[in-house]
Amino acid sequence: RPKEVYQYALDLLNLVYEEAISPTILLKEIYRQLIFVRDQNERRIGELIAALKTTKGAQPLSSEQIITIIQQHLISANASRLPTLIVDAAYSAVGEKIGEYARPLNAHNAADSQTGAFGDIEITLCNDENIITCYEMKDKRVTTYDIDLALQKVAKSKNSLDNYIFITTDVIDPLVEEYARNLYNETGVEFAILDCIGFIRHFLHFFHRSRTQFLEAYQDKVLAEPNSSVGQPLKEVFLALRAAAEAG
Repeated sequence: RPKEVYQYALDLLNLVYEEAISPTILLKEIYRQLIFVRDQNERRIGELIAALKTTKGAQPLSSEQIITIIQQHLISANASRLPTLIVDAAYSAVGEKIGEYARPLNAHNAADSQTGAFGDIEITLCNDENIITCYEMKDKRVTTYDIDLALQKVAKSKNSLDNYIFITTDVIDPLVEEYARNLYNETGVEFAILDCIGFIRHFLHFFHRSRTQFLEAYQDKVLAEPNSSVGQPLKEVFLALRAAAEAG
């Protein structure tokens, strides 16, 4: 993207093949351009963060204002990683209060079958490696097939799991929701399907005094993600949304 990039790459390789350019010179130029883009992106992020600091004396954003920022961020292009970061930031904000912590996230494109993970986020108790809650993110409707796959993972696990929670940005099918709810008597594990915005709205109002810690944690996680999972434009959009909200 754009497709012309592929043709340009082939043209460069052809120039090397025809000995019109030294491969060493080409490699050095590629590194130079990559460093230039990296530094340019870092400067841009720094400028946007500096703009936030000018509003530090302002009243903290309300829970509903933060939810509005999150909603607008989620509808941006290429935002499939964001629901994972939202839930992860929630646990970062209140982990010490509730005695539960999220394990380090796997790469965005890493399959559970490769990592051996339950899902996208795994929660443990303080000083205990046993996974008690698992979150699996979906940017489409959760189906009974998804739940059956989760059942297979739970059956193979040695963890005494309490909850297996699907977080979706799509509509929740009542029949699928009922199917998940009825598995508790059979498995001893609660399966649930939650709306992403509904989840974070309840969290922010329940832990109202930790709302700013959540926003800071979410910002840190968004900016720390590699551009392959959260692109530069998506990082800039969040900072711009936050600056606009704080400016009133």
